[in-house]
Amino acid sequence: MKATNRIRYIVLFLLFFISSIGYAQDTSVEMADTMRANGKIYVVVGVLSIIFTGIIVFLVIIERRLRKLEKGQN
Repeated sequence: MKATNRIRYIVLFLLFFISSIGYAQDTSVEMADTMRANGKIYVVVGVLSIIFTGIIVFLVIIERRLRKLEKGQN
């Protein structure tokens, strides 16, 4: 890679990085504040944790079945 291409990529990266900083400054999220005030944020966290736990259990079950099938083929 030529040095001019490297410099070009670095400049583009820095421009993208600098432009993204401006969007990250707004720290007030009205929806999250409202849900936290009403106590609904805990419901959302609970539902998400149940979903992730279900996915993990599902993957473990599938892994056990695959291991059993692989042992049966050998």
